This record gives sequence, structure tokens and C-alpha cells, in this order.
Amino acid sequence: MNDRVLLGGDLPVTRIGHGTMRLADGPERPADPATAAIWRPPADRDGAIALLRHAADAGVTLFDTADAYALGGGEELIADALHPYRDEVVIATKVGVLRPSPTEWVPLGHPAYLRQQAELSLRRLRVERIDLLQLHRVDPAYPLADQVGALKQLQDEGKVRHIGLSEVTIEELQEAEKTAPIASVQNVYNLVTRQHEQVVDHAEANGLAFLPYFPIAMGAHNDEIAAVAAEVGATPAQVSLAWLLRRSPAIVPIPGTTSIAHLDQNLAAADVRLTDAQFARLSALEGE
Repeated sequence: MNDRVLLGGDLPVTRIGHGTMRLADGPERPADPATAAIWRPPADRDGAIALLRHAADAGVTLFDTADAYALGGGEELIADALHPYRDEVVIATKVGVLRPSPTEWVPLGHPAYLRQQAELSLRRLRVERIDLLQLHRVDPAYPLADQVGALKQLQDEGKVRHIGLSEVTIEELQEAEKTAPIASVQNVYNLVTRQHEQVVDHAEANGLAFLPYFPIAMGAHNDEIAAVAAEVGATPAQVSLAWLLRRSPAIVPIPGTTSIAHLDQNLAAADVRLTDAQFARLSALEGE
């Protein structure tokens, strides 16, 4: 955990961050976190706060959340656990998705709505400036320049330090950069979900941080990953994270968990060393 990535060129963050989406409850919690409702704050609030504080004590500096997680409850949870924030802690949040029900995630990029949600995030996080504010999804109903322009207005007002985008293409990144500097991109990416390979390379080449969400996903169930894990004395999940760290120096995985033991295992992936041959074997896996 001694390595760092410079987010936006001036915010050093550890190579493994912590995604907080899973620190929420149902109404029901399915086995697949990708389909979880993320609708209410966790029933075990004390346990979630203890986990976040443990992460900070263990050296995690980047905590990722969104206004859509538990209808703002995710941001409030981070503030309850970590405020007043240590100097090295970086909070990333997202705006731009409506949650009219537990099963609906609806992009809304109206510029006034984005600015309003950022104001609410500032209150819930108890900060005067958000370290990294990300557009959760591009809304095709509004020009991308208007959506990024709303975040740029907040940046100009001193309420946002850096701007990021989530689930975007290279073309969308390039279009957005005509309106404001972009510091990061957050797309789904892991050993078996690899449709954003070119976005990773673009991020690295242009000084952007790439924050893969679901960085482990189904990769831990692959036989080749399990074989490499046995060779290096690590878990399949740790090998999946180690592959990401080696894949590009721009990558900052943000795995999420509700377990302190799993959190410690995730962070220990930073110490897993893959040989050139092992990295090549893993890289050869077919993605989706």
C-alpha cells in the first residue's frame, strides 16, 4: 500500500481504494452485488462504521460513494465514520442517477439537478469541497457539454476539486474534456469483464486515474485464476486485484465488502507479485 496514484495530478491515493456501495441494505440482498438494491443504510450501522474506520487505519485513502447509494445514506455513513477527515483521505462521490424505487437506476443529467445533488452531497459529507465529483451516468437526453458544464460550474465555485466520469467511452471522455479537465474514469473492469481495455490505455496515456468498479466480479471463480492463486499463495480475489494493479499504473481498484477480514485480504493484494508468465496467462483469459 506504499504505491500512490496522483488523482488529478495533485491528490495522492493508495493503489487500492474502498468502494462503499455494498454498505447498504435491501429490501433484500441478492447474492449478486451487481443487482443489489442499495436502497437503505446498513442495518448494522456500527459494523459499517467500524469497517470504514478500519480501512482508514489500514492506510486506505480513497473512499468511493454516490448520492444514489441508499438515497444519500451512503454519504452520511462516510461522514459519520470518518469526519473530521484525515488530511490524506480523499472522498469521491457521484451525481446523475435517480432512484425512484429499489429496482430503478435512472440517469438524469439536467444541469440544475446535478448542481442540486452536489449541494446535498456537500451537506451529507460535511465538506466545503468534494475531492472528486463524478458524473454517475451520461444522460443522452442532455448534451454532454451541459452535464460536464454543471460540474465545471461547481468546480469554478470552489465546491469541487476534480471531475470524473463513470461508464464512458474514449469518445465521451474526449468530448467532455472540451468542457472541463477530467481527472478520472470509473468503468466496470476486471479479469473477465474487459470491454474497456482501450479506455484503460487511454486513461494511462493521458494522466487519468482509472477506478474499476466490480474489480473482482466473477474472476475469482475462473480455474486459471485459482491455479495462479495456488502458485503464489494468495486467494483468487487477491490475484484478480494483483492483475489489475500490474495491468496499468493508472488503475486504482475500489473493491467493496462488508467484512473487515475481506477488507484486509483485499488490501494484502498489493503485496502479491505475479511473474511475467503468470500475468500473461491471466491476461489471455477471454473477457465478456
